[in-house]
Amino acid sequence: VLGVVPETPAVEHRILTPIGVRGTVSEIREGDYTVEDIVAEVRTPEGEEKPVTLMQRWPVRVPRPYKARLPSVEPLITGQRVIDSFFPVAKGGTAAIPGGFGTGKTVTLHQLAKWSDADIIIYVGCGERGNEMADVITHFPSLEDPRTGKTLIERSLFIANVSNLPVSAREASIYMGITIAEYYRDQGYDVAVMADSTSRWAEALRDISGRLEEIPAEGGYPAYLAERIAEFYERSGRVVTLGSGQRIGSVTIMGAVSPPGGDFSEPVTSITLRFVGTLWALDTELAFRRHFPAINWLMSFSRYTDLLSEYWSKYDPEWSYFRERALSLLEEASKIEETARIVGEKALPDEQRLVLLFSEIVREGFLVQHAYHEVDTFCEPEKQAAMLRFMVEFYDMVEPLIRGRVPADKIREMPSLVEVMRLKERRGVEWVNKVREMVEGDVRRLAEQYGLAF
Repeated sequence: VLGVVPETPAVEHRILTPIGVRGTVSEIREGDYTVEDIVAEVRTPEGEEKPVTLMQRWPVRVPRPYKARLPSVEPLITGQRVIDSFFPVAKGGTAAIPGGFGTGKTVTLHQLAKWSDADIIIYVGCGERGNEMADVITHFPSLEDPRTGKTLIERSLFIANVSNLPVSAREASIYMGITIAEYYRDQGYDVAVMADSTSRWAEALRDISGRLEEIPAEGGYPAYLAERIAEFYERSGRVVTLGSGQRIGSVTIMGAVSPPGGDFSEPVTSITLRFVGTLWALDTELAFRRHFPAINWLMSFSRYTDLLSEYWSKYDPEWSYFRERALSLLEEASKIEETARIVGEKALPDEQRLVLLFSEIVREGFLVQHAYHEVDTFCEPEKQAAMLRFMVEFYDMVEPLIRGRVPADKIREMPSLVEVMRLKERRGVEWVNKVREMVEGDVRRLAEQYGLAF
């Protein structure tokens, strides 16, 4: 790093020596310059003077080199409970968001761009509708960044390539975004890239391939589609950058995929799933029920859970256990719901009705998140861990009542249940303890009413 320029009040732009230039700095200048002016000179071992400008030129299809690759051990905190607690992505990791029309891919990416704790946000609108990009660009300047207190747009970059632009520009826009991300990564920043959507990029590859008269593969896409998708996602990572010192930066890639008709078996989606570490599968049925983010907990996955468990153990040493327990109960509830559709919930045994009640509490009180609510739009990691533990412990508290022949309807009628569902709207962790005391009081009263030991 030769010097710094305050790019915005929130971002310090670090002037890097061009890649491949070695030697000693023979001259460095201070003042006001344009990006093409020479600000420094480097004398190479051969005695040649190499000029350095404020900007660098780099072919966008070639990954920028780095010194060493590091394991991804820190999560990208997004403030979205279903993502951070159930299907986290690591800094330097990759994630895909496939979903049919109207399931909320763009809105989910907007939320991630607003609240993720990356230093730099790069949003690539690749082949999207012009009104969506206009909404982002007009909306972001009015949002306050919770990390810096400045406006959010001061650490954001937008590459707008809307659907009426040439396909060659659409194909290049994805590479442009990832190369800019690598440039800021080399400065020591954590960068998050939102690509919306990679399906439009793949369609551009298909159009260009057709005009070049190449032999098509499945769906008319070129035979090298898997290679191109792999090359794109492989440019993510947490690395030690080139140069002196130990600068560590990361690039996290989150790509939206738009499968026609929500068919996840189509080529772009099926190939993408082979190369990403996290899948946030959007469900049309959940979206139609106004459940947002409409991430299906049965179809989604994260390969970073074990790597990130050490981070989450700072907030709750048993986080992994409660996460797995909640997911297993949700999976069990989905099987019970199939039976309930046939015979009705009232015909089910109370043990199964309790599982359905737990599923309802987790869905409505934990997974559903209101993007426009002052508190619920962002949930801190410590509050997420406390809420997850409490909801699983709620199930463990009331299960002995069911075994003691207390009807499930009595548990559903507990006054404290309303506060459990509204916990997400309360600020801070202390409310979790208050609601826990309310639940324990209700459970004690039910136990005394039915002559059970508590």
